[in-house]
Amino acid sequence: MKDETCIFCKIANGEIPSATVYEDNDFRVILDMNPASKGHALILPKNHYKDVCNLDSTVAAKVLPLAAKIGAAMEKGLGCAGFNLVQNNGTEAGQTVFHFHVHVIPRYQGGPSIAAWEPHAANEKELAETAEKIRTLL
Repeated sequence: MKDETCIFCKIANGEIPSATVYEDNDFRVILDMNPASKGHALILPKNHYKDVCNLDSTVAAKVLPLAAKIGAAMEKGLGCAGFNLVQNNGTEAGQTVFHFHVHVIPRYQGGPSIAAWEPHAANEKELAETAEKIRTLL
């Protein structure tokens, strides 16, 4: 199942050229054209899924091991000190292309911070109320 209008479907299936670092039957991993750091890659499923909530469970089970494999190769090949895995769902969460994908972003010693939030303390009542709202829908 592919979306004929989706640019990531076209890239993942080789219709649009990309700097590919890995490919198998389910995924193509490419270098991001607008990287957060050198080596920033995108894991693209070859089939179309809008976001993680629509992702096929078989494909989902393969994403995290593949991300670990790509990140480990970045540490060895690029000499990065670590890497972030980022996956956005919805416009407000920063998703700009509505085809499920995972960013694998190498992090270098002394490099820029990419964390966009500032942690704040939550009180026990707030945590309990929030947990209950989520728990009741699972």
